[in-house]
Amino acid sequence: MKRNLRTIVFTAACFLLSTPAFADTFSVTIDGSDAIWLAGRTDLVIPPANQPWPGGLIRHDGPTPEEILETMPPGFAMNAGDILRVLDPASGGVSFFNGFGGLIYGPEGNGLPGSSIITPFGGISGYNGTQGALVGVFLSNAIPNGAPPATLDFSTSGLGVDFLSLTPVLGQIFFIGNGVTTGGTFQEFIAPTGTTRVFLGITDGFNFNGPPGAFDDNDGSYAVRIGINEVPTVAPEPTSLALLGLGAIALGWVRSKRG
Repeated sequence: MKRNLRTIVFTAACFLLSTPAFADTFSVTIDGSDAIWLAGRTDLVIPPANQPWPGGLIRHDGPTPEEILETMPPGFAMNAGDILRVLDPASGGVSFFNGFGGLIYGPEGNGLPGSSIITPFGGISGYNGTQGALVGVFLSNAIPNGAPPATLDFSTSGLGVDFLSLTPVLGQIFFIGNGVTTGGTFQEFIAPTGTTRVFLGITDGFNFNGPPGAFDDNDGSYAVRIGINEVPTVAPEPTSLALLGLGAIALGWVRSKRG
């Protein structure tokens, strides 16, 4: 009986240790200016719109009609092993072009996966995926200004955008898009060892390639309801997702990012 009791106690302890510490949901707006490379960068001061970054993100040479300042992306507390999910497919749109009222791209981004390849900044990785997509990054409490981790490949020859589960390392940008596969399955993003926070933001650069930047003309926002250790209750219709994807690709035929 004593041995059985010890087994029960040990099993219960293991269950508690392996069970996520908390569950929560957040309704989030991600602005077009929420640069993912500024996640956790409390050591940086965003300069006025008429001045260049001193060794930071790149901007247009002259003033844009919008003169938008880059903003720190929203972040939330998480622990290693916690699972981040989108509870409703992300929506909204951002225009990445000079001037108001331009074409907008949805959270899945524009173009084929791999049409945007952006280099690292500080301790946060580069990005290889669709243009202007909704993305995330897991961080510890430390300021991410050291050596960046490897860049994940979300091109069609790499991970793609239809993966079911992903565990990036700290500081590694990961594609979220609308948070759902084209088959209608909600994707899972598992926090790695050392995680204390997750940030959601947007990728951009001139022509969506090269150094990160060009956020100073990004109008609009994405909206998403996310869950930490929460499970979506209703799956979206795959047909609707396919139509959204076709719309994003169609936009890519019409117009591309200008410097």
